[in-house]
Amino acid sequence: MILPYDFIGKVAVYLFVAALVILLVAMSIGAYSFKKKKILFPGFVLFVLDLLYFPAKQICRIFSIRSTIMDEIQIEIRNAVNLDTFIARRKDKALIGPQCMRHPECKARCNPITGYKCISCGKCDYTHIKKACEKYGYKLYIIPGGSFVKKIMKVDKPKVALGIACFNELNESMHELSPFMPVQGVPLSRDGCFNTAVNVDDVIGKMRLCSDDV
Repeated sequence: MILPYDFIGKVAVYLFVAALVILLVAMSIGAYSFKKKKILFPGFVLFVLDLLYFPAKQICRIFSIRSTIMDEIQIEIRNAVNLDTFIARRKDKALIGPQCMRHPECKARCNPITGYKCISCGKCDYTHIKKACEKYGYKLYIIPGGSFVKKIMKVDKPKVALGIACFNELNESMHELSPFMPVQGVPLSRDGCFNTAVNVDDVIGKMRLCSDDV
């Protein structure tokens, strides 16, 4: 039997072109939504960008577009899509933040399941975030890595989550959690491996949405 290599090759090219066109359309709609703060076709955009995440990143590199833009777009859309259900929840709320925001002299100990327990020493923003968590009914988790998120979900079983992380990690975590619970995310304003920062007012603003004190 002779395989129709010419036909297979043509089909592959057509499929590639079709996928590229669909990806470019999704990226364009996502960029417009991000710029105008008006979310259009969120299901389509998220599906395509999740499916073709790495090709989208490569396109950004080719055209010298900042590497985080796809994550920023997806976070913005996920925040919008989950907002109403996030606001409606009042119990079993979790705020999950990265250990890299801790002060270098932090004395907090790390629990192997739930991460670091803030001791309110006042040396980093977690002191203020912890106080807000207590006010608005959130349980604070300061985690060393993404593997802790799965442990927290398995052991403590929160029903709603607010996350703080760098763009790519936040986008990935929101993607994993959003099918199971309403989520919101606040990206780091300064990322890296240590001495990172977040806009605390933005975090507290998100926390207030999912509380009786609105």
